[in-house]
Amino acid sequence: MMQNRTELLLQQFSKRILILDGAMGTMIQRYTLTEEDFRTPELANHPKALKGNNDLLSLSRPDIIKAIHAEYLDAGADIIETNTFSGTTIAQEDYNLPHLAYAINYESAKLAREVAEEYSAKTPDKPRFVAGAIGPTNRTASLSPDVNDPGYRAITFDQLATAYAEQVRGLLDGGADILLVETIFDTLNAKAALYAIQDVYEERGIPLDPHDGGIPIMISGTITDASGRTLSGQTTEAFLISVSHVPLLSVGLNCALGAKELRPYLKVLAQKAPFYVSAYPNAGLPNEFGAYDQGANEMADQVRDFLKEGMLNVLGGCCGTTPEHIAALAKLAAAYQPRKLQQEVEETLD
Repeated sequence: MMQNRTELLLQQFSKRILILDGAMGTMIQRYTLTEEDFRTPELANHPKALKGNNDLLSLSRPDIIKAIHAEYLDAGADIIETNTFSGTTIAQEDYNLPHLAYAINYESAKLAREVAEEYSAKTPDKPRFVAGAIGPTNRTASLSPDVNDPGYRAITFDQLATAYAEQVRGLLDGGADILLVETIFDTLNAKAALYAIQDVYEERGIPLDPHDGGIPIMISGTITDASGRTLSGQTTEAFLISVSHVPLLSVGLNCALGAKELRPYLKVLAQKAPFYVSAYPNAGLPNEFGAYDQGANEMADQVRDFLKEGMLNVLGGCCGTTPEHIAALAKLAAAYQPRKLQQEVEETLD
């Protein structure tokens, strides 16, 4: 079954630009939830405040998460991300809930799977897929959080890999079609995630290469400012080289910047990556209140250059984007051809 879904996904990649959904957090904010919304019956007396732990809503308010997935699918998304950006034991330690990490990932993937299958049944010619979202955690393996002790690290590679492996198992058991390691600000963290994925695939007998029927892996880094580097100091090309040891489905960029600011770095990936290329920028840059003002049409206008130049295979939205943004991007992308891999170019020439 999973192999068939992987084959189906690869077929879609060769035909068109696929649309990824938009921001989960932005949509959750629209619901103006209270502390009680984040508490399951088992957590009624939990001593720590849980409001803001959005991943927990997959357990406490699955109706909201399913509704958000449905809104993005209605807008034209082909791939929806699970509500698991902070779904590691490491990130859940902030709420004293590391023991719920597996359940959060399993239930989040299951919810997304249910909605995706419902929409795939309605439109068999437009199958929908679930990407298991694997965030960067709130720790960095490359940098010290203490300016007075530059050699100190708040986390080790092995600790990260162990946490990621648990997340991966939950996502796979819940039915994710893809694993998406995203918003990478520290490539060492990403390498720990990739190591964990390889480990879990090996223990389960899953091929690493999607072309061999393996569950595809997507990677998305984040350029933190106009220097064009990740937080840990890598250029876009260095980031690409650092993760290219794994047969990825795609590599791309998301978050931190709006579409206009992302373009030069995306161009590097489009020119050099042996994989498909993805982009899901923010809705512009945040204003002085941390909100995103860029409307759907303005964002689409800025993204048009990516598509005209044939840079992309996957397009979506990050912070501040909504179903309105995704609908505008889906309509725009339908008029353009996807970026071709070198192998596909050679096959065409033959």
